[in-house]
Amino acid sequence: MGFAEGDTVQLANPFSMTRRAFLARYAGSLGSLALAQLLRADDAPPLAGPLAPRQPHHPAKAKAVICLFQHGGPSQMDLLDPKPELTKRNGQPYPGQVEAHFHTQVGKLLASPFQFQKCGQAGMEMSELLPHTARIADEITLVRSMTTDSVDHEAALHVIHSGKIFAGRPAWGSWVLYGLGTVRQDLPAYVVLSDPGGLPTDGPHNWSSGFLPALYQGTPFRASGVPVANLNPPPDVAPIAQQNQLRFLKELNGAHLERHPKNAELEARISNYELAARMQTAVPAVLDISKETDETRKLYGLDSPNAKTAEYAKRCLLARRLVEQGVRFVQVFLSAQPWDTHNKNAEELKKLCLMTDQPCAALVTDLKRRGLLDSTIVLWTGEFGRLPVSQGTDGRDHNRHAFSLWLAGGGFKKGHIHGATDEFGYKSVENVVRVPDLHATLLQALGLEHERLTYPHAGRDDSLTDAGVTKARVVPELLA
Repeated sequence: MGFAEGDTVQLANPFSMTRRAFLARYAGSLGSLALAQLLRADDAPPLAGPLAPRQPHHPAKAKAVICLFQHGGPSQMDLLDPKPELTKRNGQPYPGQVEAHFHTQVGKLLASPFQFQKCGQAGMEMSELLPHTARIADEITLVRSMTTDSVDHEAALHVIHSGKIFAGRPAWGSWVLYGLGTVRQDLPAYVVLSDPGGLPTDGPHNWSSGFLPALYQGTPFRASGVPVANLNPPPDVAPIAQQNQLRFLKELNGAHLERHPKNAELEARISNYELAARMQTAVPAVLDISKETDETRKLYGLDSPNAKTAEYAKRCLLARRLVEQGVRFVQVFLSAQPWDTHNKNAEELKKLCLMTDQPCAALVTDLKRRGLLDSTIVLWTGEFGRLPVSQGTDGRDHNRHAFSLWLAGGGFKKGHIHGATDEFGYKSVENVVRVPDLHATLLQALGLEHERLTYPHAGRDDSLTDAGVTKARVVPELLA
């Protein structure tokens, strides 16, 4: 027996039914849970509940974020922070002590083998490995004075993504979604564009919602093949069967939720079933790049003979398309931690910059010409930097005392260089920016005050920056 359209299910105790009885009564309606025709965008009611769009604390230009995360810790003195003194004293002992992850493998000063050139009106110096990023120098804020709290990958990833070294805290994308909600009912508000080569170091913890409700966590999308696992229905399942299945499941879950109120995981699962139905038509359209012009494809590097460049280019292009369609927060990740250059630092940097430089710069250029850059923050960063001394003959170890990152759009200054490190690039010494300060400033650019964006947890109002503990502050010098 199946359901006719419009029928409802009345069960005194829906959880007392045996498996045999359930299958006997409802097997005719079982099918995929994703419904292409269940909810049409034109007929959908305004979004309500935890994901409803909310007004920011104050007016702001930025409405969305694209985070181009570089797992492993890019070497600042080889890419964005030239050090002539390091070149001059190459091979000499470091005049002092350095904190290293592998403390028994600390070598001598290691100069960068790459040339730097001044770029843009500000004369921003960048490595020859970044010719495309050099062309957008007048669009970015380059921060050379970042610091973090750990030389361990996982702990540093926790800090850059969720504010502290401890696992289990919400990613900052989840905080943004919690604070601003979403304007789209048929797409996830927080999308993770994963690397086809595999998960990044620390896996889904990078986009976990932690102690925030589960519906604020990131949703992984694949750039190739099936974009979302288990989204499309089997071809032999009729739409009416799908509709009946979801209708029954919604009532069953609703009854369960009444018995277990304020169950965030259950609420998220119900919401995800409903979103999956709407995503069936929206996701393929957003991820279809076949109508992009040849010029746009060439701009990003989709035509590159280097397969890794072309693949990364596709994900950067998809990030633009997602933001263009109202997605609030997009992260582009790499498999494992490729910037972790303990060996063959120079050789590996050449490969990584070949893969990422053109697509990242193209994203900024494309957003600008489409009128989206003013409302979109683009953040390029890793979890920490590298040491100015060698590890082995040609590697660099982790450095928490200094790293570089850049931001574009969303109200950040254009062509601006902020902060400085010492003569070797080991420690940030001028206008230092800690990760909690970065988070506070990013939230500020999105119209959210970091001390007001709180959630009750463990008997207190917790937040991304936890300013009472970290002393986080907004860095106004980064903002236009």
